Amino acid sequence: MPVASAKLRMSSVLTVGIGLALGLALCAGNTRAQGVADAPFRAELAFRYAPIHHQDVHTRGEHSLRGAADYITAVDFDGDDDASNNWDNAGDPRFPLAAHAYFSVVESASHWFITYLFFHPRDWSSTFFETEHENDSEGVLLAVARDGTRFGALRAAVTVVHSDFYSFLPVGSPWRTGRESVDGKLSFMPFAGELHPVTAQQAETHALKAWPYHRIRRQGVVYYPSLTEAEVPTSPDDRQVSYRLRDMLEPGGLWSRRDNRKLFARFGVFAGNASSGCGQSAIWCTKNAARASWGWNDHDDQSPTGAMASHPAALVRAYFGAREQVSQAYLFNPFR
Repeated sequence: MPVASAKLRMSSVLTVGIGLALGLALCAGNTRAQGVADAPFRAELAFRYAPIHHQDVHTRGEHSLRGAADYITAVDFDGDDDASNNWDNAGDPRFPLAAHAYFSVVESASHWFITYLFFHPRDWSSTFFETEHENDSEGVLLAVARDGTRFGALRAAVTVVHSDFYSFLPVGSPWRTGRESVDGKLSFMPFAGELHPVTAQQAETHALKAWPYHRIRRQGVVYYPSLTEAEVPTSPDDRQVSYRLRDMLEPGGLWSRRDNRKLFARFGVFAGNASSGCGQSAIWCTKNAARASWGWNDHDDQSPTGAMASHPAALVRAYFGAREQVSQAYLFNPFR
């Protein structure tokens, strides 16, 4: 791991101005901008901004799997495309929950829009007064200005908290509150010679916000991005785990399987049932509840379902007031 220390402490998290922070992070002399229709560059760009990801972990509760129910993993962690057996197989030692995260990149004339999706086989509860469901998918959209440098400049983040979106700005961003209020500041942490945004998910329901608006309370996992390594946490309190980035738009990727009815019950909605005790420790188990990024929706923001994937320029123009043009002319957008 190319980090200064094997265990980065929370005190190393930096909330810094976007101009200074990301400007210093860019490689001097390499200013060639490139299009994301090129898959290798798409992966390089996604890695450049991939979050340092904090996952709170609860170990108590019938469905906790002693903490493993809060580990991020691949949709097909069990070796098949049947999403309706993921709750069952999450507790099977034959299928270790190696860390993955999915990404996609959309390009307009002015910006890149990078979406990261974090998947859990279970949305579970340690108390009776909640619901549960098979599969869980939350994520974050990053808006990056194409400023002529190789990787541009990060302007804003919008995170997914079930049926609500939350917005965050780096200190110094020229963007500001728009139709939706800004919910907080986006923090950064050094990793692999760059500054990466820091995100965090709650245990059990896995709501995702910028760190520290969720934080690890007791035990938890801290995940670091990789293009090749997918590690399994050694314990519910492992603070150095690599997650592998997987392109949703690659051949055989999630987007190409969007019509697979074993994987998706309907467009953008993962298949999920109530087998193997889902809902028995809660009020009920909701079927077909988790959504892919092209199915994410804020219940009251007036943006259409799936806008984070299909029309991210319009979404961020609604969420933020930007002191720069945000073009809606897409150069690369397979979701439209």
